[in-house]
Amino acid sequence: MRSWRLHRNPIKRLSPQTYRRLPTTSFKSTSSYSRSLSHCWPENLTCSTVRFFATSLNMAATNGDRSKLPVLFFDIDNCLYARSTRVQELMSDLIDKYFAQHLSLPHEEAVRLHSEYYTNYGLAIEGLVRHHEIDPMDYNAKVDDALPLESIIKPNPELRQLLQDIDRSEVRLWLFTNAYKTHGERVVKLLGIDDQFEGLTYCDYSAVPFVCKPQPDSYKRSMRQAGVENPAQCYFVDDSYMNCKNAQAYGWTAAHLVEEGIKEPSTKASQFQIKHLRELRDIYPQFFKSS
Repeated sequence: MRSWRLHRNPIKRLSPQTYRRLPTTSFKSTSSYSRSLSHCWPENLTCSTVRFFATSLNMAATNGDRSKLPVLFFDIDNCLYARSTRVQELMSDLIDKYFAQHLSLPHEEAVRLHSEYYTNYGLAIEGLVRHHEIDPMDYNAKVDDALPLESIIKPNPELRQLLQDIDRSEVRLWLFTNAYKTHGERVVKLLGIDDQFEGLTYCDYSAVPFVCKPQPDSYKRSMRQAGVENPAQCYFVDDSYMNCKNAQAYGWTAAHLVEEGIKEPSTKASQFQIKHLRELRDIYPQFFKSS
């Protein structure tokens, strides 16, 4: 979810001509591949980001221009893994501690100010940067990257199979998170699904003011980065009510993920409401391979 956190540093979609210049094997030698990509990629992305696209590059090399396909956007936190992992609670605790330590505040005041900045800006970090000149990358290192995800998030074979059952000749898969890049990439790698998506729209902590879900500009930006022009070609799944509500208002088709045990909203956020990602087969059947 992370409705309180999105992005400014776009991940560019490669042209069909560029795809044809790329090798179709997996990115096993990251240093050599990053050198080979540096002349054709507008922004020299890191090896970890380039590796993120291995599967999609292989598909594109054989399938040609895929830019006219619809895009299915996936949120990451509390969506690709269960809320019961309590990652969000751990994150909130780390944010409170960061406020207390770096602003020399008692715990109660740190919690209050964290809540105030979240309410006013949608992101606690934006208040820190605006009012206290906090280094956003230091924040990322001590909050997002400090989460003990390796002991919490494990490979999910069922989720991987679900994604592999999606017909890539019918739809493209893209990640859309309000977290920073390192956190998003870390999560999908731990889940064992980092090779299933063509790209990632994330929050660039160095870009202030931040633009994040559910702001309309965030949906516009993710479309631009994913290379899709028509909102009617955008499909979405997220655990945030407001993220799904505003996605539908922007013209997307959205599925609000409300896990079993979570109180259902009195009115639906968007066109669809599901309890588990496996229900994507039922609401978006056009994107799945026929059995």
